[in-house]
Amino acid sequence: MVALAAAATQNAPFTADDLPTAEEAMRALGQDPLFMIRPDDSALDAALAARGYAIRDEVMIYTCPTDHLCDLPLPRVTVFSIWQPLAIMVEIWAAGGIGHGRLAVMNRAHGPKTGLLARQNEKPGGAAYVAIHDGIAMVHALEILPHQRAQGLGGWMMRGAALWAAEQGAHTFSVICTTANIGANALYASLGMDAVGTYHYRYIPKEGDQS
Repeated sequence: MVALAAAATQNAPFTADDLPTAEEAMRALGQDPLFMIRPDDSALDAALAARGYAIRDEVMIYTCPTDHLCDLPLPRVTVFSIWQPLAIMVEIWAAGGIGHGRLAVMNRAHGPKTGLLARQNEKPGGAAYVAIHDGIAMVHALEILPHQRAQGLGGWMMRGAALWAAEQGAHTFSVICTTANIGANALYASLGMDAVGTYHYRYIPKEGDQS
C-alpha cells in the first residue's frame, strides 16, 4: 500500500520560484521534500524533474459504491473492527513496512475511523485501516501476512471494511495502491471496483537510493 505521507500538492497556479519556498517549509517541519503530482500537474512535474526529483509510488485510485461490496455476509470470526489497534495489528503492519510514523497519522485523523484485524486458519492473517471523510471511505495499510495470502482473505477484508463504512453512512468506498502491486490491482479489479485516477510522488533521491 501507498504511504500515508505529508506531501505538497499544487492547489494554485504554479511558478518555478515557488519550489524553494515549498522545500524550505517541508524541511522546517523535519520532512524531506515530497510532492504529490496529479494528472493536471504537468508543469510542476517537469520542473521537479529538472531539479533532480525522481518518481516514487505511481498510484492507482479505485472506487465503487459502498453497498457494492456489502452483498455477501462475512464468514464468522474472519474480520473484526477494532480501534485502538491491537499489538498483533501493529506487528502485522510492521512486517509490511508500516511503522510508527504512519500509525501516528492514523491516530491524528479526525472523523470516523477503525482498524481491521482478519483471521484465517485459526490464526491472525491481516490488518488494515479505514477512515471516512465527506462520505467517502478509504482503505489504507491493507497487509496480509505472507503465509495467509492467495486464500481470499484480502477480499473478505475489503468487504468487512465496506460493511463498516456502510454502517457509518459512507456512500463511496475507495482504496489506492501502487501500479507495481500486481496482486492488489488484481484484487480490486476482481471486486468490481473502478480505476478512476492516478498520481505519483516526486522526491529527491539519496545516495544509494534504488526506488
